[in-house]
Amino acid sequence: MKIRVAAVGDIHLGEDIRGRYRQRLDGIEERADVLLIAGDLTRHGTPEEGRVVADELRDLPVPVVTVLGNHDYQSDAETEIVALLRDAGIQVLQDDSTVIDCKGTPLGVVGGKGFGGGFAGKCASEFGEPQMKSFIRHTREISELWHKALKGLDTEHRVVLSHYSPVKDTLAGEPLEIYPFLGSYLLAEAVDAEGADLFIHGHAHAGVEKGLTPGGVRVRNVALPVLRRAYAVYCLGGEEEGG
Repeated sequence: MKIRVAAVGDIHLGEDIRGRYRQRLDGIEERADVLLIAGDLTRHGTPEEGRVVADELRDLPVPVVTVLGNHDYQSDAETEIVALLRDAGIQVLQDDSTVIDCKGTPLGVVGGKGFGGGFAGKCASEFGEPQMKSFIRHTREISELWHKALKGLDTEHRVVLSHYSPVKDTLAGEPLEIYPFLGSYLLAEAVDAEGADLFIHGHAHAGVEKGLTPGGVRVRNVALPVLRRAYAVYCLGGEEEGG
């Protein structure tokens, strides 16, 4: 049975647009079985913005799974934002997994915010100053957690949800100088090692929608400025994806 995955990222909600994004989700249950949000839910990561996000996504007719993005950490209130979202019935992944019942068909979702470092041949390494080691170690540890989470899923269909990108394909259009701050090949290594149907990310506002990991997993950049629509829909289970 096919699973229809709606996905978007970088919605950057605030009090001034309360209610307006919710309107754009009307009828989503007719087009999708689940909504995945790839981080940057807020503008400055304040609890007030977190409440707007929780209210906009509360009681949707499909399950909602999200991760945080870099903006959601800006005010050091990420723990409070996660609590607000979970109180609203929204699942928040933090380098772990969940299984969603999509009308009787289980969908495994693994994810977290991800992190940067760059891509094979042009990347930073865990060498030198403590600050550089810490930067790359953070991404490596995330990748290792995703390895474990994917390995622990016993579902036919699996999606990885991240804020940062696993490949440079979907970054085309962004300045080359900032590629190391938009994603890391280490995220792709985890997915290619364990397998997935789809990798969803955001963050790259000036990027493009479609790419592939070196192992052939479909990668989709669903940042709202890239999609230019409320969400995209991707079908799992052998059928062509739609938009």
